[in-house]
Amino acid sequence: MTTALPPSLGSAGDTEHTFSRGGREMPLQVREIGGATDHGHILVFGRPAENCLVRIHSRCLYGESLGSDDCDCGPELDKTLDLIQDAGAGVLVYLEQEGRGLGLLAKARGYRHSEQSGADTFTSYEALGYPADARTYTAAAESLYKLLVNLGIGRIQLLTNNPAKAAAVTDTGLAVTVLPLRTTVLSERAGNYLEAKRRQRHHWIPTDNAPWAPDLS
Repeated sequence: MTTALPPSLGSAGDTEHTFSRGGREMPLQVREIGGATDHGHILVFGRPAENCLVRIHSRCLYGESLGSDDCDCGPELDKTLDLIQDAGAGVLVYLEQEGRGLGLLAKARGYRHSEQSGADTFTSYEALGYPADARTYTAAAESLYKLLVNLGIGRIQLLTNNPAKAAAVTDTGLAVTVLPLRTTVLSERAGNYLEAKRRQRHHWIPTDNAPWAPDLS
């Protein structure tokens, strides 16, 4: 039986329930985030404290639900939950940003264009008249900041390879230590996608030769 979370979590307290995964249990609360491109939810696992693990994650139907080998989204989410469970607490900010904020149809069109042209999906998006990445993280970062401040937390460990996410959270005033999310590449296509992330969006993809562990505090 779990105990109630501190009153500082406010209205989220009425969502608390036990989350089970892999034979392990922990309390979970859910908050909603509003925003045109940041809409989603904050999931609070366990009893987060100073320097807790935090992940901002964009929805990916292919990688998370359909088991696609073409990206690293599913493995990143799985690894995040593994690390949070191992730590006993953490925060997952889950954003409804399918297709880099452009939706499933744009994603499918981007894949089709890439198959026909040989271009990466960022280039394909732009060739189709879309922005390469329409996501923003401002509302998510601000909601995260308010939650953590209410819990007395001013420093976090952010699980990300995306500098835009790190910048958005750092801009709120939180002290951020970036931790890499290294996953196993599932296919040649996924490897090419990671390389496109490095080249096109300057993602910090950890490798044997470049583990990178920037501290933005």
